[in-house]
Amino acid sequence: MSFPVFDLHCDTALELLGKDLRSPRSLKKNDLHIDLERAKKLPGYVQCFACFTTPGMDKWFGVSAENVFQLELDIILAELERNKRTMSQIYSVADIHANMEKGKMSAILSIEGPAGFGFDPALLTYLHAVGFRLTTLGWNEDNVLCGSHKTGGGLTSLGREYVKEAQRLGMVVDVSHCSDKAFWDMMEITQKPLIASHSNSRAVCDVSRNLTDEMFKAICQVGGVAGINQYAEFLGDKPDLDTVCRHIEHFLEMDPTGEHIALGGDLDGCERLAEGFEGIQSYPGLAQRLLDRGASLQIVENIYWNNAIGVMEKCFM
Repeated sequence: MSFPVFDLHCDTALELLGKDLRSPRSLKKNDLHIDLERAKKLPGYVQCFACFTTPGMDKWFGVSAENVFQLELDIILAELERNKRTMSQIYSVADIHANMEKGKMSAILSIEGPAGFGFDPALLTYLHAVGFRLTTLGWNEDNVLCGSHKTGGGLTSLGREYVKEAQRLGMVVDVSHCSDKAFWDMMEITQKPLIASHSNSRAVCDVSRNLTDEMFKAICQVGGVAGINQYAEFLGDKPDLDTVCRHIEHFLEMDPTGEHIALGGDLDGCERLAEGFEGIQSYPGLAQRLLDRGASLQIVENIYWNNAIGVMEKCFM
């Protein structure tokens, strides 16, 4: 069964640049997890496109994190301009509804790791004006804002400033990749819903990138969502669609109406997906598997669409 899809995280912008950042692909049609030819078959589609950076990217690509960030932004904006009849960037929830009425898909800019602008909260005003509406505080590194799930360490004073400024502007703060300590530090100061855009259940798959039950409950209490990640490493051993469903079902034990679970596939940021999930075109199959396992139509619609929209309504200015 097909539902409209609101996906909170992908790494397609970086992948569109190619391995050496000099072999661009088309968003309209490509060999990645996401392209518009497949996505337009869905009855509705909103995709958060992350611009991903981390310190030391010059060792990977020969250019700085700041340059990579600009290249990612440039290519996603250029591709949206080329495909403006089918997908356009949104700045508000009203824009999403307007695009739906026109039969168009929607794109939201997001930040995965602020290394690309020096972790500087003073630059968030400019980035918000450009259209960025979601932000993490880092990736897998320890940085000047917070510790990561790999390094440990809490929220710094600059990190607190970053969270407060992002929320003041109307940007959604994303806890994915942060350390447990930083998570709880953010919970202490948040004024708006926090999300984990692409994080699963640690009780189902015990890896540090996933959420403990206590973390998920805290996200529920502040009105946020956890986006289900399709990366096999965060799902379990030899995962398939039923494995993905088990993560959702475990969250449903704590959130019976399914109002705090969303989609955050991490597509084009994964080397290996669950068996039976190949890309954006696989979301209808996952929805059907959830229904077959006993989820109601309302719960699936909440997970696929309503919950992410609800968070944006609470956070966007």
